[in-house]
Amino acid sequence: MTWLFYLGCVLAAFIGMEFMAWFTHKYLMHGPLWSWHEDHHKPHENDGFFEKNDRFFLVFAIPSAACYMLGSFYPELRFLLYIGIGISLYGLTYFLIHDVYIHQRFKWFRQLESPYSKAILRAHGAHHAVQTKEDCESFGLLIVAKKYFKSRSQRRKAQTS
Repeated sequence: MTWLFYLGCVLAAFIGMEFMAWFTHKYLMHGPLWSWHEDHHKPHENDGFFEKNDRFFLVFAIPSAACYMLGSFYPELRFLLYIGIGISLYGLTYFLIHDVYIHQRFKWFRQLESPYSKAILRAHGAHHAVQTKEDCESFGLLIVAKKYFKSRSQRRKAQTS
């Protein structure tokens, strides 16, 4: 029964991170922390490999590391270790999808043809279509609105109907 509880902690943390990432992206990155995030919305030519936006890696890594340490050092807080694992797994997923797959910062994956992967690309493209902190849409990563599962021509056709 204990392993089931810990698995639940990992899954709850992973799923919760999608909502935390959405909230942080919408209300902090496109709010008071726009100065960190702004360069991510600008075209990159000769800026170098890193962005100010990469600082957010630490924003999410610090709580994960704290959970690892507290959950490891204090047996009564063991569940925190598994929450830290869930946060880390989400971070890895975010890195692979956002930095590797969508932005191609590392050329590890080719374009995927599944409807879900195309919807993720469309949603992220719609988000980056705006280069200011206001009027953006689609702040999440894994949960994608239904409209992005349709091609651009299908979406236009639906809007004119």
